[in-house]
Amino acid sequence: MRNRCIAAFFLGTASMLYSQEVKDTISKESQLEEVSITGSRNKKRTVVNTPVPIDVIDIKQVSQSTGQIEVNQLLQFSAPSFNSNKQSGSDGADAVDPATLRGLGPDQTLLLLNGKRYHQSSLINLFGTKGRGNTGSDMNTIPIGAIKRIEVLRDGASAQYGSDAIAGVINVVLNDRDHGFEGNAFYGMNLFKSPGDNDVVSDKKVDGITFDFSGNYGTKIGSKGGFGNFTAEFVNKDFAIRNANPEKYEAPRQRFGDAKSQNFYFFGNIEVPLSDNLKFYSRPGFSQRNTDAYAWTRSADADGNVPEVYPNGFNPIQDTSITDFTFDNGLKFKVADWDVDFYNAFGSNRFTYQIENTINATLGVNSPRSFDAGGHSLLQNTTGFNATKEFKVLEGLNIAFGSEFRYEKFNIIKGEEASYAMYDVNGNVVTADTDPSLLVINPLSGDVRPGGSQGFPGYSQEVNKSRNNFAAYIDTELDITKQWMISIAGRFENYNDFGSTINGKFATRYAITPQFAFRGSVSTGFRAPSLAQKYYSLQFTNFQGGDLVTIQLASNDSSLAKDTGIPELKQETSLNGSAGFTFNTGKFTATVDGYYIKVKDRIVLTGNFSRSDLPQNVQDAYPYIDQAQFFSNAIDTRTKGVDVILSYSDNLGSGKLTATLAGNYNEMEITDVHTSERLAGKEEIYLSPRERAFILASAPKTKINLNLNYKINKFNANLQLVRFDKVTLIGYGGADDYQIYNPKVTTDISFGYEFSKNLNLTIGSKNVFNRYPTLQTSHVSDGNTESGGIFDPVQMGFSGRQAFARLNFKF
Repeated sequence: MRNRCIAAFFLGTASMLYSQEVKDTISKESQLEEVSITGSRNKKRTVVNTPVPIDVIDIKQVSQSTGQIEVNQLLQFSAPSFNSNKQSGSDGADAVDPATLRGLGPDQTLLLLNGKRYHQSSLINLFGTKGRGNTGSDMNTIPIGAIKRIEVLRDGASAQYGSDAIAGVINVVLNDRDHGFEGNAFYGMNLFKSPGDNDVVSDKKVDGITFDFSGNYGTKIGSKGGFGNFTAEFVNKDFAIRNANPEKYEAPRQRFGDAKSQNFYFFGNIEVPLSDNLKFYSRPGFSQRNTDAYAWTRSADADGNVPEVYPNGFNPIQDTSITDFTFDNGLKFKVADWDVDFYNAFGSNRFTYQIENTINATLGVNSPRSFDAGGHSLLQNTTGFNATKEFKVLEGLNIAFGSEFRYEKFNIIKGEEASYAMYDVNGNVVTADTDPSLLVINPLSGDVRPGGSQGFPGYSQEVNKSRNNFAAYIDTELDITKQWMISIAGRFENYNDFGSTINGKFATRYAITPQFAFRGSVSTGFRAPSLAQKYYSLQFTNFQGGDLVTIQLASNDSSLAKDTGIPELKQETSLNGSAGFTFNTGKFTATVDGYYIKVKDRIVLTGNFSRSDLPQNVQDAYPYIDQAQFFSNAIDTRTKGVDVILSYSDNLGSGKLTATLAGNYNEMEITDVHTSERLAGKEEIYLSPRERAFILASAPKTKINLNLNYKINKFNANLQLVRFDKVTLIGYGGADDYQIYNPKVTTDISFGYEFSKNLNLTIGSKNVFNRYPTLQTSHVSDGNTESGGIFDPVQMGFSGRQAFARLNFKF
């Protein structure tokens, strides 16, 4: 019982893993001879005795009890230090939820699939979204039905796993069940009720209808323990529109809300012993996601509209298609008592845009209404090996070493000409030499009409860039006594585009008593600039304070960036420290872990420099640019915080009550801003108060989860409350234009019944009291919220109450 409580405690990022069933699952896993736990390459190390905090989330148990059908949202309401918000009007980010751990960037958490590096999304977050200027991994490309558990390492781990692991590591472990079929059918719908005094309206009283069906099949392969596990899943979700009431507000955005999406997944997990000393494994995965998202409204008299085509204006639709593929293969074998894993992990992400219900205003009535705007793609291939051996030194010494070679390729896919070009009155493409008198003018405003597809401009150039890196590492763990262990790791990496880096880590755990232990670590870390950050460029139009402006986002290797004095991107570096305690008295367990993360040369997207702020030669060379922005190693940050998890479990009447309280306190500050020499004195533009607020709002200062689960016979009930702290953003009106989103509490409730061992039903409601972010009634009419709606995508989301039913069956 004591081990179960300790295990459940380490699992506890706050949700549903609090049931006795989860404790039993992890306890059984802890007894296996070979258990791979993220953060340790010692096969005998478990979540009970690691020197750093590791949470293990039983996905089946969590998903059955909640209305969450995506990995990001499941973790958002389960893990206090994890934050991910649905976006709206954020271009590609409407289809990919930016996710952060401990308030750092989406690209500062490393994602693994069964312990192997998982590829990133090719999307870079730009507009109206968290993690602006960052890339990141798209965890929603992995279906929940294929996942056995998720391990969250809340500690810097670059010395062990390489780039991106500054904030921590999330390891998704696939199902390995070797028999039978298990299915899951989910139906959910949002029940709209306006918050406030009818400030928000919707198309329907019931919307956001979601259907999810997954099937998982396991089978034995051969007679020596081989297996194949396969998952197919289909998800269909409709729009959930939350507009500012047009009778009360003149909002520049008439279609704000959750996007419409359709997802299909197929994943496999295969292991086949080829001999007594050789095992082959393969993990193929494929996902396809189509998303329709509304862009900002173009009014009837907007420069980007042609009234003869859209007399009442129009709402462009971004139809995005994401094709994601992963194919990991490897061999496990022994050489001189060393356990060796030789592998190749391949992944690719292709993201394309079709813009509908739109127009190129410079083509007038002859313009198409639909454009192929191009897109971007990322390919990653990692080949490596890891060798592990245990030695009889003191109470046990484990040594692991290995190396990796990784190849990455980033492409920008050019759109059709009319999706990005500006045409003159004769139908010719506008260039720097075009006579200004030939430009197409809006007779209502007297301004030049913008070119390209409204809502999202097409990519005007092709990009094909690649790089490779080599890594070598050693990872050691020594049990000095039965109470005290230490861990030392080091890693060398060389990138062909910016050089080398060396990182190290020291961690320790000391059991003061059988119930009370201290743990801590100190490490250095790094994150290599992504290829997208180095080579992404786009010219686009954007609304600022209700006005349409033309902005050039310049690639880091462009002449515009060089002439402006923006230095070449280099790696971010970090210093991580953590210290904490674990405490167990049987029925009650507690963990407290404090952390300190100092990041230097963090890459962000700068603010927008107006023409007058740019050097004169740049103004002369780019006469049609109203503003320009760049990727730069612009800031240093310092983050301090505490994770606290308390768990209590006891019999109550004829049933079992489990209660867990988990909280995160996170405080980040920007300690320095690095401007280029040619832009000295323009620090407030380089990183404006508004941009600073976006960075600092990556996580609420506090986030608290309370979960109560009661199980009696075949019936169980689950209650979850999540409190999100205040979030402060700044509008376009300057440093004093605060948009304050007050603390909010969401309440989720569900009831489950097991009709038999093979059939159970859960019904419930997410956000049962219909909580929304604070309405920004004083900002929406002047277009001063980032999203253009009556609130921004912060805290718990913006779709309100959802009712759901979930049926699980197996045979």
